[in-house]
Amino acid sequence: MMESNQKRISDAIIRRLPRYYKQLSDLEEAGIDHISSQSLGERLQIKASQIRQDLNSFGGFGQQGYGYPVSELKDRIAKILHIDKKWKVVIVGAGNIGRALSNYSAFSNEGFEMSALFDSNPTLIGKRVGNLEILDTKTLPDYLTSNKIDIMALTVPQNAVKELMMIAEKADIGAVWNFSPADIFSPKVVVENIHLTDSLMALSYHLGNKK
Repeated sequence: MMESNQKRISDAIIRRLPRYYKQLSDLEEAGIDHISSQSLGERLQIKASQIRQDLNSFGGFGQQGYGYPVSELKDRIAKILHIDKKWKVVIVGAGNIGRALSNYSAFSNEGFEMSALFDSNPTLIGKRVGNLEILDTKTLPDYLTSNKIDIMALTVPQNAVKELMMIAEKADIGAVWNFSPADIFSPKVVVENIHLTDSLMALSYHLGNKK
């Protein structure tokens, strides 16, 4: 049985699950049927005991001495992460990050459909990025009303965030994937704040302390 009360699962565990899923997908593609927690841990640089603890949070997996069935475990993690279904995404902001997200084909392979791209810059409206035409942000509320959208990705300046969050909340958007400089917190919408510079600063720290 998988854990039904997701609030009991720590965010640290949830953030490791995509790494397990990706590695299991690679193993499945390579034709490997079973893998031990020890071998999986060596591939991911994670302790085997941590992997077992993480997976046990969602119920029993595998057999002692036999390992985990790769395809079955991959599929169960997909269900835990709810990527066994399709999620529709709109991107607001057709700058470099917005265009990169629009063109990243791997999203569709994992169930994330990039449905529309919006921008307020009149010189961009009507142009195409991959399969998407850049739409006027003024039409965003009507688009959200007419289409069932699950996730809104924000790749906009900080001063545009407040109004867009009001639109998202009014349209009952389920989640916001925020690439803007501002941290967003909402009682109505699940928010994932992404700060690319944080990763670079962490990398700088480790680089500067490298012996």
